[in-house]
Amino acid sequence: MSLSPDEFRAHLALASATAGLTLPDLVLPAAHHVILRGMRFHYLDWGTRGRPPMLFLHGGGLNVHTWDLVCAALRLDRHCLALDQRGHGDSEWSPEMDYAIESHAADLDAFVDSAGLDRFVLVGMSLGGAAALAWAGAHSRRLAALVLVDVGPETRQAGRAKIAAFTSEATPLDSVEDFVNRALAFNPRRNATLLRRSLLHNLRQMPDGKWMWKYDQRHRGRALDPTAAQRRRELLWSAVAKVSCPTLVVRGAESDVFHDEDADRLARALPDGRWVKVERAGHTVQGDNPVGLLVALREFLSEVPAA
Repeated sequence: MSLSPDEFRAHLALASATAGLTLPDLVLPAAHHVILRGMRFHYLDWGTRGRPPMLFLHGGGLNVHTWDLVCAALRLDRHCLALDQRGHGDSEWSPEMDYAIESHAADLDAFVDSAGLDRFVLVGMSLGGAAALAWAGAHSRRLAALVLVDVGPETRQAGRAKIAAFTSEATPLDSVEDFVNRALAFNPRRNATLLRRSLLHNLRQMPDGKWMWKYDQRHRGRALDPTAAQRRRELLWSAVAKVSCPTLVVRGAESDVFHDEDADRLARALPDGRWVKVERAGHTVQGDNPVGLLVALREFLSEVPAA
């Protein structure tokens, strides 16, 4: 289920007012689908064509709408695109339940080619940031800049486990309100009214009337690969030294997934890296404090050539 255009517009107005953010307008994005590597992907195009392009990748269990306020605020200065990654949002689930970072990065490569992007700014949060970093290690010449939000080769197991416990809960619930209550218990920073509306972008109603997440959870019950975390770490560290473009590492000040020392170590290892901490934000920085993230992004973008 998704919001109607009128509901979406009202949600943006309330969300921006709640965040203390003045939007230039309330133009809604255009939704598109594209076939990449034999799978169907959904993305939002916020405009404005002719402006420097900027592509956003969400975190695990999230979808394109996690970037709504950020894209709405930047759309007059940047041509903002947000992609639903495989198994998330309104993109297709992987038939093989393949959600490896390498596969997400290959999807990204196909989307960049399909959209004809070049010298663009790539922003990735959590899962999306890992895919962005892995891709940038081989393709940073195509980037004007890279932004990694609360993610890097080193993350904290306790924080990851907490998120995994929340996102892997596969029990259908009777109502949207039940999901709102669960989400508020997980992240009490959120406004309940706004959360209810944003969750409608990420929930589907089943034939029996119960509600379930849109993202694919079929692989959650499989035995964990004990080598997966180490292979991911090695993959991302191998990419870091090859990222030649300016790179901003963003950390949520209250995140239990990515700590100051993790951000500092990553920024120092990047050829052209720096890091910033956004106050009043946990792991999902763009949702907890979009204004703080926008301040960091705009300061960074002001130092990056537009083309």
